[in-house]
Amino acid sequence: SSMIERVFVSRLLPLGAVLLVSLLAVLGTARVTSGAAPEARVGDPVGGGVVGERHRVEPGDTLWQIAVDHYGGDPREAVWRIRERNGLDDPLIRPGQLLVLP
Repeated sequence: SSMIERVFVSRLLPLGAVLLVSLLAVLGTARVTSGAAPEARVGDPVGGGVVGERHRVEPGDTLWQIAVDHYGGDPREAVWRIRERNGLDDPLIRPGQLLVLP
């Protein structure tokens, strides 16, 4: 094997592995420690809302109104969470559609 291959394997490859593991550890820690305590989050269910509750869209329903009716705090976060949970690319919903409320 060439000198370049030996240098790569003996020095750069282990350094890259250490950097990758370090980066993953930092990202994992940031994800675990970010955000408020669950009982203090904006958009958590209130008024009898249950995590995983289903909502059948009625004529005239909007994501904004569903968020106001089922969640406390700022409805914008709840709208975002509903869209994420249901894989919605835009806020357009249709009567008869079944939404899972996070």
